[in-house]
Amino acid sequence: MPTEPDNYWAATKHPWACVLFVLPLLVIYEVGLYATGTEARNGADAWLRAGLNEVGIAPAYGAPVLLVSVLLAWGLLRREGRPTDKVGVWFGMIGESAGFALLLLALCQGVWHLLLRADTLLGQPNQRIAFLRMSPGMGEPEPVWGQIISFVGAGIYEETLFRLVLFTGLVRLFCWSEGRTSPLGFALAAFASGLLFAGAHHVGPNGEAFNLYVLSFRTFAGLYFAWLFHVRGFGIAVGAHAAYDVLVGLILRHE
Repeated sequence: MPTEPDNYWAATKHPWACVLFVLPLLVIYEVGLYATGTEARNGADAWLRAGLNEVGIAPAYGAPVLLVSVLLAWGLLRREGRPTDKVGVWFGMIGESAGFALLLLALCQGVWHLLLRADTLLGQPNQRIAFLRMSPGMGEPEPVWGQIISFVGAGIYEETLFRLVLFTGLVRLFCWSEGRTSPLGFALAAFASGLLFAGAHHVGPNGEAFNLYVLSFRTFAGLYFAWLFHVRGFGIAVGAHAAYDVLVGLILRHE
């Protein structure tokens, strides 16, 4: 369906609005990594850089160039119906991202309490819940700006991998026979992508120790971001993810 260029709610889902919203965040992340000497700490970014390094592409510039290329190609393929009020849409997306981040923060408090009530089935939690926080055993906490930069990168690269690529692909896979998005197909795609999103944090040499509470908690977060991606678009999912990580990181830092 063509996007209505003067309708804010439709405009935020247009690829051009998403690209224009995400690119400044990507610049902040990549320049911030270079300026602070911070290593990429989110799994999706680290996997991408490691894969590029294996094929002889320098990860320092290969990862952002590849991501920008994908985003620009997406925007060019869907360039019809681009928003006319780009600045207004951009500022609106900032406000929406902050609002959805706060909503997730509130919902997660309830989810965590529900998980604690299920301790007779799941066992006592052996580590504190913290969505996308620093991995245990990393030593002294890095400076606050290094953490914020890392969280911004998580929002960009993880939403690109798990929602823009994986969730979208799974929706098409589960719904291909019907030729349209069915509620069951959407639910299966959301759950599968959310579970893979959660499980990915426990994989690899830098992965966290497995914890069923953490896995369940992050699966819920993955479902939330899949819903947000579906109803409000990729850009706001990225913004809400990054904002939520920053909020949680700063709260934990001062506790």
